[in-house]
Amino acid sequence: MLRDFRPEDFGTLWEIDQRCFAPGIAYSRRELSSYIRRQGAFTIVAERAEGTIDTAAAIVGFIVAEGNRGVGHIISIDVLPANRRFGLGSQLLLVAEKRLRSLHCRTVALETAVDNSSALAFYKRHGYAVLRTYPRYYSNGVDALVLNKNLASEAALTPTA
Repeated sequence: MLRDFRPEDFGTLWEIDQRCFAPGIAYSRRELSSYIRRQGAFTIVAERAEGTIDTAAAIVGFIVAEGNRGVGHIISIDVLPANRRFGLGSQLLLVAEKRLRSLHCRTVALETAVDNSSALAFYKRHGYAVLRTYPRYYSNGVDALVLNKNLASEAALTPTA
């Protein structure tokens, strides 16, 4: 189940980010909070029901994105390792892209570490192309690849109901 972020989710989202990314790439509490609260930003949370009605749902992933002046930015997409390879990351990304289109964003960009080959393959499968490299982008000195996608051309290909 996908839903919008609620303030009480923050601690869990930060813990997930720490598990998904290496030190120097994972966000500090302050950074993650700042990105979630930015003007034009939104956070979508993925929950997995625990099996019974009286058991709380578990957050297993999230995406933080923003849209300003016709340009979208995927700030972070995090899915717990045990919940990967089931399409959850794809669902989060597609829902975020749809919301960015509704905010009149024509393109979307993101960054990923140059050594994160699984993320690079994931984004390429979703139509993202590498634009450039930012040297020493992350606090641990790792370079980042900047990728982007044209949302306007995809919207023209998407049938409307």
